[in-house]
Parts: sequence; C-alpha cells; structure tokens
Amino acid sequence: MGVRKDRAGAGGLVRRRIGAVPDDLPVEEPERRLSGDGVRVGAPARDGHVWERSFRLWDAYFAVTYAATLVFVLGASVPGLGIRVAAAVLFTAQVPWYVWVGRPLLRTGGEDERRALVYIDVALLLFLPSAFMVGETRLAAFVLVPQCFMVLGLRRALLGVVVINLVPVVGWALLWRPASDVLFFNSVFAVVTLVFSGVFGTWISRIMDQSSERATLIAELDASREEVTRLSAERGALAERERLSREIHDTLAQGFTSLLMLVQAVESELGHDPAQALRHLRLMDRTARENLAEARALVTDGTPAGLDGSSLPDALRRLAARHAEQTGTPAAVEVTGAARGLPAAVEVVALRTCQEALANARRHAGPDACVTVALDYAAETLHLSVRDRGRGFPLHATSGGYGLAGIRSRAAEIGGAAEIRSAPGRGTEVTVTLPVGPSLSLPPRSDA
Repeated sequence: MGVRKDRAGAGGLVRRRIGAVPDDLPVEEPERRLSGDGVRVGAPARDGHVWERSFRLWDAYFAVTYAATLVFVLGASVPGLGIRVAAAVLFTAQVPWYVWVGRPLLRTGGEDERRALVYIDVALLLFLPSAFMVGETRLAAFVLVPQCFMVLGLRRALLGVVVINLVPVVGWALLWRPASDVLFFNSVFAVVTLVFSGVFGTWISRIMDQSSERATLIAELDASREEVTRLSAERGALAERERLSREIHDTLAQGFTSLLMLVQAVESELGHDPAQALRHLRLMDRTARENLAEARALVTDGTPAGLDGSSLPDALRRLAARHAEQTGTPAAVEVTGAARGLPAAVEVVALRTCQEALANARRHAGPDACVTVALDYAAETLHLSVRDRGRGFPLHATSGGYGLAGIRSRAAEIGGAAEIRSAPGRGTEVTVTLPVGPSLSLPPRSDA
C-alpha cells in the first residue's frame, strides 16, 4: 500500500520513482527538443511532473479518509459521547500535523530521514490513544500505512504497519474488555489488514525500485543522447570548417596566389616587354573573374565554376591551358577510355585534385617543368594522374598545409584513394583512384 522512498541509489524521492526524472533535470520539459540536424522531436511539454499532478489525488484521498474516520468516531454507539468527542479532538490534531509537516515531507519523498521518523512517531502518538478509546478510529490506518511506505525505508515501514494494525486492537481490548466474539472479529480484521498492507506495500515498493532503476537508465540514456547530439554537432561543425578551409585553399587561395605571381611578372616586364605585360594583365583579369565565379559557387553551394556546363576532360584541359599560360611550360592532357558523365562528387574530387597538383607544380616544380595530366575512364573506377618533371621533394616534408592532405581527404570521402610519389630531382606524381560503379558510396553534396 503506497510507495516508499528508495535509500539505495536513485536519489530517494517518490516523485523521482513515479515520474522517472532525476533531480538535476527540470520538472517541466521544453516543448520540443532539437535533434542534431535542427529537426524538432519529442513529445509536447506537459503541465508539470507526474508526481506533482498525482499528489493532488493523494491529498483528496487523505482528506476523504480523515473525514470518514471522524464521522465514524462521532457516530459510534459506544463508548459515551464525551469519550468519542475526546477521541475525535485528539484524532483531528493529525490534520494540521499532516498539512504543516507531513505534506511537505511527502512531496519530497521523506528525503530527511530524521524528520520522517519524527513525523510518523508523532502521527502514531496522536492516532493510538484515540484508537484505544474508539475502535472506529482504526479506519485511519488507510491514511497512515501509505505514508509509512512513502517516507520510510521498507523495514521501518513494515514495522510501522505492524504497530498501526495490531497495537490499537491490543490497547482497545485492554481498555474496554470487549466480548470474545467482538474481540475475535476485530483481531481477524487487524491481521487481515496487516497482511494485506505488508504484502501490497512490499510489492508496490519493489515495483518502485524497478521504476527507479528504469528512471536512472532513462536519465542516462537522455544524457547520452544529448551528449551524442552535442558531439555530432561539434563533429559537423569541424567537418564543415575543414570543408570550407579545403575549398578556399583549392579555389580562392590558389587564385590569389596566381594573381600575385602574375603581378610580379608584370612588374618585371613593364619596362622592357610591354606586350608580355599586357598579356599577363589580361590573364590576371581572367583569373580574377574565375576566382569570383568560384567564390559565388562556394557561397551558393553550387557546381564548381570549372565544371559548370562542361565535361570533366574539358575542365582539365582548361586548367592545363591556364597553367601553360602562367608558367610558359606545356601541360598535356591525355584521356583514355570512353569519357562519360560521372557522379558530381567524383568529378569535383578529380577537378580539385588536378587544381592542387598543378598549383604545386607552379610553385615548387621550377621553371620549364613539363606537366602531364592523365585521365583514365575504367569500368568502375576513374584514375587521374598529374605528373611533373620538376625538382621533386622528400615525402616526409609534406606534413603541414591543406594541399596534399586535402587530396587524400577528398578521395577518402567517396571511398577512393590518393597516392603521392616524389623524390628530390625526380619530379612529382599525384594519383587518385575513385570508384564510379555500383560500389560508390557518395556522401551528402559538400564540394562546391
């Protein structure tokens, strides 16, 4: 009968046992929770915690039981009116004691153990003398027994149940010496009530134990879900930051680098070769316009400017032609296999790889370093190789920067692989192999 406070591990509050919400979570949930992608999920907010709402029912139950007990006491046929009134007055003292002390204590589940013991002891002291005087007072057991399970541990609650059910019968019998049949009936009733209260209260307490464990698990699950959501959001933010950094490096930064190189060339040519300086100025204008187009595509998350309205081989040929114009050394494009339209992510990775490899060749390969771009359309893969015959470099010296690391990351994102081979004096070759067949697993569109 009733519910009891858990002393073991879930915090010990009845409202936690019933409502399955830990103390450190708010009583009222937000109207909706946001998932990692911004979608609102979850049930609408309720008007309050389930324990806060159900406690009003306990108040009503206690009030009805107190009133019924008082009516039975005053309406009893024996003993005399004076004794019944005295018993009623003594019993009525439990009402303010419950309102001022018991009710606040019950709402917190008897978290203060010493205060809970004091409350139950005083309630029994007010109950037992009136129960000795008028047997009908024992109806109040239906109020006191649930309160014992609400604020005391199981053992003390069972002890209280024994006192509430048996001691009043013993005291009443010693005081009034009733007939044997009346005493037998009251004794049987007390024993039945004791057994029912003990068994039912213990059963409910075990159910509440399980509910408390589930409440703890649910709280941990909610906390884990929130942590996963937070980590997912952080991971998404880091991934987006890395993507933007890579895009800016492969487009805008390379374009600005080309512009700086052309500015230096124009400065050195103005005095002795105006025609060449003019050609480089025109090339600067075109590079700046291409950079602007790339910036717009980056902002709108659209198709890269190099692939907008053209095929991948044509885009690579334009990159090679611009490289030749800027460096004065040829860059050949060789296409094998039947060229065909491929998933956008694959073509973007191939385009950005070629851009980065050519940019590295312009900066590091040295003058007169010829470049060859080889594109091979196989049945289920696309092979791209960019090779220069320049200075080369030791591979262990490539730990910093976005360039070569970005090439590897782009290829890995769509299940491909990248390989960089270089050595001092032997040039550099960048090769990517990208899946384009049924095994291709494309991520959400992020390269633009």
